[in-house]
Amino acid sequence: MAVKGKRNRKRKVKAERPNPLHLFSAALENGWARIPWARLVTLGTVLAVSLVVYVATLWLMNRPIQAVVIDGAFERVSAIEVEDALGHYIQTGFLSADLTAMRRQLCALPWVANAQVRRRWPGTIEVDIEEQNPVARWGNAGLLNVNGELFVENISHAPVELPLLSGPRDTQRRVAEMYFRIEKRLERRGMDAVSLKLDARGAWEMQLNSGIRVRLGARMVEARLDRFFEALDKVVAAQAEDVDYIDMRYTNGFAIGWKTQAHMNAQAGRGAKPHA
Repeated sequence: MAVKGKRNRKRKVKAERPNPLHLFSAALENGWARIPWARLVTLGTVLAVSLVVYVATLWLMNRPIQAVVIDGAFERVSAIEVEDALGHYIQTGFLSADLTAMRRQLCALPWVANAQVRRRWPGTIEVDIEEQNPVARWGNAGLLNVNGELFVENISHAPVELPLLSGPRDTQRRVAEMYFRIEKRLERRGMDAVSLKLDARGAWEMQLNSGIRVRLGARMVEARLDRFFEALDKVVAAQAEDVDYIDMRYTNGFAIGWKTQAHMNAQAGRGAKPHA
């Protein structure tokens, strides 16, 4: 009798899933092993030493400021004023001193036109001062520089030899520019303007060093100036000592006021009245 054997049955074995934690740990160990630790340690040491050397160098170089050397042709600015302006800044170290702020503080002084501040090893601050150059008086007690800027508003003793300019508030630059233009033309004739005034109505009047007053008015001022210089060359120059004023406020002419009764008023448009 045949005996039938049983077929072998295969058992399915489920594959174990890898543990994510184990995988991460293995990868981490693998990555750490690949890092060039020796190089990193060397690099870190070099950086640390460099930083220490840098900080130590700064500490050694940033010593207290030993001296402040001030250079400049001083007439109005005193060394004490400069030292007072820099007092707060020179208490810091040689390297940490703020040179830009120091220059700004110096330029804020009334008579300082420009300032330069620099370091000189090992511990000196050098200061160069350029003083303002007053070219005209402004009003009762002000002073103007060559740019028409009012750099001193109230001076006790204004130089009387400077021309006197005046005008409404904030017109100093305009008046100064007009003065410079007129003065340039007068200088060619050996004359000077000692004063120039702009009134609230916009009318101009100047006085020459000969004492002659010139009324230009507010209209067509440039054209009137041209006529004035023409009259100065042809009529007035030869008799300047006898002229009191010249009134240019006429449409096509001018009027001359004489100092003495021996001269009659000369006027191009007789019977005409001056305009603004």
